[in-house]
Amino acid sequence: MFAEIIGWGKCAPPAILTNSDLATFMDTSDDWIFSRTGIRQRHISHVPGSEMARVASERAIACADIDPTEIDLVIYGSNSPDEMIPNSASIIVNAVGAVNATGFDLNSACTSFVYALNVATDMIKAGSIKTALVIGVEKTSTIMDWGRRDASVLFGDGGGAVVIKATEEALGLIDAKLSTVPNTRDMIQMPRMGFDMSHAEMNSYYYSMNFKGQDIFKNAVKGMNEACDAVLKKTGIKKSEIDFFVPHQANVRIIQTLAKRMDFDIDNVMVCVDRYGNTSAATIPLALCDALEEGRIKPGMTLLTATFGAGLTCGAGIIKWGSRTTPLRESDAELPPCDKTALEIIGPSIKAAEERYADENSGGASS
Repeated sequence: MFAEIIGWGKCAPPAILTNSDLATFMDTSDDWIFSRTGIRQRHISHVPGSEMARVASERAIACADIDPTEIDLVIYGSNSPDEMIPNSASIIVNAVGAVNATGFDLNSACTSFVYALNVATDMIKAGSIKTALVIGVEKTSTIMDWGRRDASVLFGDGGGAVVIKATEEALGLIDAKLSTVPNTRDMIQMPRMGFDMSHAEMNSYYYSMNFKGQDIFKNAVKGMNEACDAVLKKTGIKKSEIDFFVPHQANVRIIQTLAKRMDFDIDNVMVCVDRYGNTSAATIPLALCDALEEGRIKPGMTLLTATFGAGLTCGAGIIKWGSRTTPLRESDAELPPCDKTALEIIGPSIKAAEERYADENSGGASS
């Protein structure tokens, strides 16, 4: 038994934050950011992450032309859920009418979508379900410290989803290798952001990400390279048999370095980090949707995907595409209208960061 990808959908909120916008309140420029990351812009959401997930999911369901009551499972891959209790998957179960489905959230940071796809695929292979909706979505703009250039210029908001269904043909995620790089947990970290806080800490907590860029770069490339090699060896598929490579969209330098190590022609590598930034768990489904829209994924292609995230979690998977690369039906799902610019949406967070750092620099009390 296998699990073919039969539907796909994405959601990128309308408000766009350009590098030039960032330069209006921090010491940076379009040239500085683009030359180091390959990013030109990122989307900023005016709605909760679950709204982006709903739109992406409804589009994926329409693309597959299935009744949502056929869905047995919803996995909500994200490290920025709307709520912890109850889970955000339950929002989607109700929103799309998947009345026969169960659902749960999965957080392995940026790798969440690939990990969720692997879990859902294995459940189909085991025979416990037949159809699943797998989501990768993030609203990272709400947890950015806009006073720090190192991380805040990288991330954006967005969501994507796929519908997978049981089939006897060798299609979908054929196999995967998931791993964690030992002793790298503190390289990307939101310290104390969780239930292990006192009430006093909760009341005064502000988001400040530990982000060790050079260490992340080195370990991400190594971890993804090893995961790719492992899944290729496991399946017996040669590098020369990979038709298209869809890596995590975190930084164009990481993508280029990994592609070079894998001996992949960059023309056969999906790169869309310039238009979205790093959307964490949403990068792979967004990249898949864009590649399909651009006609870069052809029927019967063998795809390789690779991902890494905080933990550091890593993963790679081989996807065999089916015969269809266009939607069976279009969806009219849309986000509510947005009447603000991206700068206006994040304005309160920018102001809070400016006030906090001004207070710290003047010797005032620190959070």
